[in-house]
Amino acid sequence: MPDRSDPEEGLESDGDIMAGDRRIARTDTALPDWYVSDAAYRPLPIVWFGGALILQVIIQPGVFWLFALTMVASPIITTAVALLASGIIWHLAMRRGMSRASFAWRFATGAMLAFFFSLTALTALA
Repeated sequence: MPDRSDPEEGLESDGDIMAGDRRIARTDTALPDWYVSDAAYRPLPIVWFGGALILQVIIQPGVFWLFALTMVASPIITTAVALLASGIIWHLAMRRGMSRASFAWRFATGAMLAFFFSLTALTALA
């Protein structure tokens, strides 16, 4: 059995596992370098959907409180402003990247915005 003078043979000084001149894996991940990319950002439609949902849930009651309760505006004006707010949220979601998402994500976003708008409209018009 040959005596190894370097117990870390096959490891580079920074801890990467090498195969010749190609890095195979890092010791901290134990996954091949080609399997897990280091710095790839892939935006997900769920993030844009969640952002639109949070905005809608915060803005719709705010619009109702501001126009219907504080300013005592007519129900039609309150509903129109709530619809405008939903349209702006839709536009922002599409601009952030939802326009490149699948039809199912766009449909779900539109249905969610319509649902929360309908709650505000029904409350204002009741």
